[in-house]
Order: sequence, then structure tokens, then C-alpha cells
Amino acid sequence: MDKKKIDRINELAKKSKSIGLTPDETIEQMELRQEFLAEIRNDVKNQLESIEIVD
Repeated sequence: MDKKKIDRINELAKKSKSIGLTPDETIEQMELRQEFLAEIRNDVKNQLESIEIVD
């Protein structure tokens, strides 16, 4: 995920804590979080698949 999207996630999180989000911003935040989590899951899966156990 590019830095611009991560910055937007952080911006929305800060706004959510301070003044709240509009319904459109809430949807955007959920979509960005889902995209971020999907990338994390994919990275972890790839890393686990590349592990080779040697006895």
C-alpha cells in the first residue's frame, strides 16, 4: 500500500477521534482498512509459504 493511502487512513482515524466522520468518510475508512488488512494478510501468507524447515 502506498504512503498516500496510509496517510489517509491515519488522517481519518484522527478526525474520527476528534470531530467524527461523515458517512462517506466512514465508508472510505472501512474500504482503506480492508485493503490494508488484505495486503498484510497476503504478505504474512507469502512469508509463511516461503519458510523451509530443515532438519
